[in-house]
Amino acid sequence: MLSQRGIITPIYFWLRQGDKSTLLRWMILLGVLAVATGLPWLNRERESLLLVGGILGIGGLWFLLRWPQLGIFATILGGMLIPFHGPSGLNMAMIILALALGLWLLTMLLHQKKIALVPSSTTLPLLVMIVMGGLSFGFGQLPWYAFADAAPLGAQVASLAVLILSAGAFLLVGNQFRDLRWLQALVWVFLAFAMLYILGRAIPEIGAITGRLFQRGIHGSLLWVWVVALAFSQALFNRHLHPGWRITLLGIVLMVFYVGYVLTSGWKSGWVPPLITVGAVLVAYSWRLGLIMSPFVIMAGLALSGYIISTDEYSYSTRVDAWIIMANLIAESPVFGLGWANYRWFTPLFPIRGYAVYFNSHSQFIDILAQTGFVGLISFSWFFGMVGLLGWKLRKRVPEGFPRAYVYGALGGLVGTMAAAAFGDWVLPYFYNVGLGGFRASVLGWLFLGGLVVLEQLYLRKPEGKVEA
Repeated sequence: MLSQRGIITPIYFWLRQGDKSTLLRWMILLGVLAVATGLPWLNRERESLLLVGGILGIGGLWFLLRWPQLGIFATILGGMLIPFHGPSGLNMAMIILALALGLWLLTMLLHQKKIALVPSSTTLPLLVMIVMGGLSFGFGQLPWYAFADAAPLGAQVASLAVLILSAGAFLLVGNQFRDLRWLQALVWVFLAFAMLYILGRAIPEIGAITGRLFQRGIHGSLLWVWVVALAFSQALFNRHLHPGWRITLLGIVLMVFYVGYVLTSGWKSGWVPPLITVGAVLVAYSWRLGLIMSPFVIMAGLALSGYIISTDEYSYSTRVDAWIIMANLIAESPVFGLGWANYRWFTPLFPIRGYAVYFNSHSQFIDILAQTGFVGLISFSWFFGMVGLLGWKLRKRVPEGFPRAYVYGALGGLVGTMAAAAFGDWVLPYFYNVGLGGFRASVLGWLFLGGLVVLEQLYLRKPEGKVEA
């Protein structure tokens, strides 16, 4: 049996030597003490696993205190790899991100006695979007319809949490990555694991192995958008990369379209937004090229729209019917919306094709409008518009190589993200459609767009000529 003193003593002195907050060190120490006290009493396998998980959690907490940037890596990898499925789809990406955000805010309050954010043109619209989401949550408690119940409070809280965590992911990257190397590492780690996942989808023999490694929730549309955005831009515009790596990255892009179009062509969210992303990356690189391409893009867009509708006519027609009904729901509270997750519970009051059933809008923009009203949709559009404007300003202000390629990729990824939002609730997963499990993939867009704030601090907020690549 392990000695309690043998566990506690070295950890105490280890933590004591750090330079972090005394309160936080004592919190960890008390956690270790609690685990050590219960150690002799555990005999069953389940309790032993919980103990091991607790010890690993305490160790992870110490690492986050020492290197808070690791919480961002853990959010992506935890969502991809850790097979935890909590109530209503709660997953490790949400849990780890919430922990990282909590520690970041607590550290600021203890050290700086205030919450200080890096100066960015995107901060105000992001905070306004959160406040508007909170107001809509309050409006969601009103009795909108006498003959229909509202969504359970847990569903409403979880939906609001998705907004807050998504915004928090953006802030976390922009405020904790003070060095370009962290952003580079995040991109390469993500692409390495994404490549393994895509290989498993493309090659059954590899998929037999990786299928047990990766979690189902990561297959959301934003995974494909951001793999294409980052791999394509780095392959084309990062001349500092070895040619072999650039060819490998192009191979990843081609494999995405092979999986999305050839193997799963019926799922339009898997290949149409990434295709739009490729075009947006090229336009970000050269708007003149965009002008030259525009006639061909318009013709291709019309042909593609016709193809999408003709190959999935029932889905398209029922969505249009649903959107017409949604207009009636939105009219009930057009300013602040009906509240988070509520509208689905009201849809049986408006029969669709003669059937009084529950249904979803299958459009991120209509979801936001129904839940948070015009103030929510305007703040959402304002935030992403300011992100796009920031990326556009950075295009020629950052050095060549990784930073400039990243900006092109982020702009393309932003356009692809908005395209995915038109196809479904891939940006802020709706509780009763994509669900909380979709956060594993949706958080990617918020994290990588937050990388633009990192570049803003390095190259826009400092005098020109004093910033080194």
